[in-house]
Amino acid sequence: MNRLTRTAQRWVVFVVAVGLWELLTQLARTAEAPKSFFFPPPSEIAVTAVDLWISPAFGEHIVPGVGRMLAGWALAGVIGIALGILLGRSRGAMAYLGALFNFLRSIPPPLLVPFFVAAVGTTNMQFPTIVFGAIWPVLLNTVDGARGVDATKVETARVFRLSRTQWTLGVVLPSALPKIFAGLRLSLSIALILMVISELIGSANGIGNQLVRAQRDYEPTAMWAWIVLLGVLGYLFNTLLLVLERRALAWQPRHSLEAQALATGG
Repeated sequence: MNRLTRTAQRWVVFVVAVGLWELLTQLARTAEAPKSFFFPPPSEIAVTAVDLWISPAFGEHIVPGVGRMLAGWALAGVIGIALGILLGRSRGAMAYLGALFNFLRSIPPPLLVPFFVAAVGTTNMQFPTIVFGAIWPVLLNTVDGARGVDATKVETARVFRLSRTQWTLGVVLPSALPKIFAGLRLSLSIALILMVISELIGSANGIGNQLVRAQRDYEPTAMWAWIVLLGVLGYLFNTLLLVLERRALAWQPRHSLEAQALATGG
C-alpha cells in the first residue's frame, strides 16, 4: 500500500463528513429550519477561522494560550520522567507511594481549578492546573517502563560495572522510552483540554476566553472557528510527537513500524 492510498484512506471519511455537513446546513437554511443558526456551513466557518486566526488575536490569544499549554506539558514531562525513573528503579518506593499517586490521579484536574484560583489567582491558575493534570500519565508510564528493563541488560550492566549515570541514561531511559512516549501523548491531550477549561473559567486571554466571548456575543460561526482551531492544534501536536517518537525509537524495528503506521494513518 503506497503513501497516496494511505493518505486517501485517512482523510476520505473526514472529507465526506464535512461535505455532508455543508450540504445539510445549506438545505436547512433553504428550508428556513429554526436550528440552522447554530450549525453554520463549514464554508462560512472556514472564512471566519481565517479572519480570526490571522488577526491580532493570534498574538493576543492563540500564542499565550498555546505557550502556557506547552510550558505546562513540558514541565510535567520533565518532572514525570525524572521522578518516574527514580521510583521505577526503587524496590520499595511505589509500595509506599502507590496509593497516594492513585488517589491524586483519580482527582479530576478541573475540580482543582477553584483551589488554584484561590491559591495563585484567576489569571495565574492555568499553568498549575495543566501541570497537575498532565504529570500523571508521564509519571506512571515512566515507572512502568523503568520497572520493565530486560534482565539481560541488567546483568550486562553489572558485568561492565556501569556508573549510576551510565546505567540510568544508557540502559533504563532507552528501555523506558516506549512507555514514556505513550505517557507524553496522553498527557499532551490532557494539557490541551485543561488549557481550554482553565481559560473558560477565568483568563484575560486564550482560546477558551475567546470561545466564551463568542458564546456571549451569540456568534456561533466564531465559536466553531475556535473549536476547529483546537482540533487542528491537537492533531498537529500529536503528529509532531509521533514523528519525534519514530525517530527516537528508530533503533527498535517493531516499534518504529508501529509509530510510522500511526503517524501516516496506516
